[in-house]
Amino acid sequence: MFERLKEDIACVFERDPAARTTFEILTNYPGLHAVILHRLSYRLWQADWKWLARTLSTFTRWLTGIEIHPGAQIGHRFFIDHGMGVVIGETACIGDDCTLYHGVTLGGTTWQKGKRHPTLGNDVVVGAGAKVLGPITIGNGARIGSNAVILKSVPEGATVVGIPGRIIKVDTNYERHHKQALEKKIYDAYGIPQDMPDIDPIQYAINYMLDDIDFMDKRLQLLCEAVKKMSGENLPAELESCRIRLPRNINSANPPAE
Repeated sequence: MFERLKEDIACVFERDPAARTTFEILTNYPGLHAVILHRLSYRLWQADWKWLARTLSTFTRWLTGIEIHPGAQIGHRFFIDHGMGVVIGETACIGDDCTLYHGVTLGGTTWQKGKRHPTLGNDVVVGAGAKVLGPITIGNGARIGSNAVILKSVPEGATVVGIPGRIIKVDTNYERHHKQALEKKIYDAYGIPQDMPDIDPIQYAINYMLDDIDFMDKRLQLLCEAVKKMSGENLPAELESCRIRLPRNINSANPPAE
């Protein structure tokens, strides 16, 4: 028990630059209080003292603002930063070295019995306000951005943002990079890495589509002019007015070379 507590305190020092002393962590970190009390309620739940387990869970929610169902399985060195509004469902499973920020929901999408909540692998960070819903799996080392809504499983080392969640990056060497970040005191702020692309991936794809359409339009105009010169006659009106008008100031990517 005391070894687990030492691990919990050490991980707070690692992941929260505001932490100053062990006494401060023990007395003023609701995330730590919620995890300690959950371990007791989980043991009661496993011993089939269901009502007492739920009652202790309700008291913990009242005390900390964090709701963890006593049936949820939580690994080592689990850290809830700030914590207010965090909800973890009955069949949720959380691996080792995971971090959740305030407002996170690990929820279900069905009223059916059985596995209905997410499974988080090891070293997962879920940003503030994110919703991870359903019996899906979040791979080891994944990063879930703030306010994202995740409805599908996420591979290892992936960074997911948006509503619905979409993968913007996959780090195949995430273990080494995360270790280096800890050593340099660089943390993934609320699940968003510092090297995240600045442009939205969907907007990026649309910009390239617009550039391609504009490129084809110019080619078509050149073809029409060549046909007109060769024939020496005016082209039909529908070909004369076939030029497509597109806005060119939408953070455009570089158009293909002509």
